[in-house]
Amino acid sequence: MSIDPRAIVDPSAKISNQAEISAYAVIGPNVEIGSGTIVDSHAVIQGPTKIGSNNHIYSFASIGGDPQDITYESGQESCLSIGDDNLIREFCTINRGTEKENSITRVGSNNMLMAYVHIAHDCQVGNHVIMANNASLAGHVRLHDWAYLGGFTLVKQFCLVGMHTYIGMGCQINKDVPAYMIASGVQARVRGINAEGMRRRGFSSSAIASIKRAFRVVYRESQGQLLDITLAALKKSEADSPEVLQFIKCIRQSKAGIMRGPIDE
Repeated sequence: MSIDPRAIVDPSAKISNQAEISAYAVIGPNVEIGSGTIVDSHAVIQGPTKIGSNNHIYSFASIGGDPQDITYESGQESCLSIGDDNLIREFCTINRGTEKENSITRVGSNNMLMAYVHIAHDCQVGNHVIMANNASLAGHVRLHDWAYLGGFTLVKQFCLVGMHTYIGMGCQINKDVPAYMIASGVQARVRGINAEGMRRRGFSSSAIASIKRAFRVVYRESQGQLLDITLAALKKSEADSPEVLQFIKCIRQSKAGIMRGPIDE
């Protein structure tokens, strides 16, 4: 264990022998830090918070702070769980959960959270996510695996951003974005599919073509038709495509309604 003597570490904190805590970092009670995790100077970690292995938390990050929720009261059950191999850059803020939603905020593994990113209470962030500088999630947001959020993106509470999505810089996300889509514009709209992202991650040309057909059916050809009917027909025609089935599942699970496409502009 490497803990700088100038760091402030609560005696109740459980820190791996292979973790590194730099000068002037503050580690509060009920914090667990796994092996290989590095906490840079002036970072603050409050509990209850559990952090896995091989994370790097940079200077002035504030991790595990109280939920910014007017209904939260001190003493309520509230915790934060962070996985492995995450980069959490300078001035990031990640808040614990509330009793409204299982009392936990979760951040998965292999994520890159750039400077000034904010993840609010009760958010569920998957794996391999990138959030560029100043991207912010309001409470209860679900951000699925391999999602990319451009700088200054704002996601409204309770929204879902599906897997392998690409959200352009400065977007205001106030509806759910289905898996494999691209959204852009200040008043954001779904513009098409994230074909380049899918190619980079090894998706086959047939998988990309299936998602392209699904996008066309839902966003261009189904106007005036009930969405349930459209999705049922799409599920039947693309039954052998796991990507399309995931796309459909994402839409069916939507609580905020899906973001509309360019045809609606």
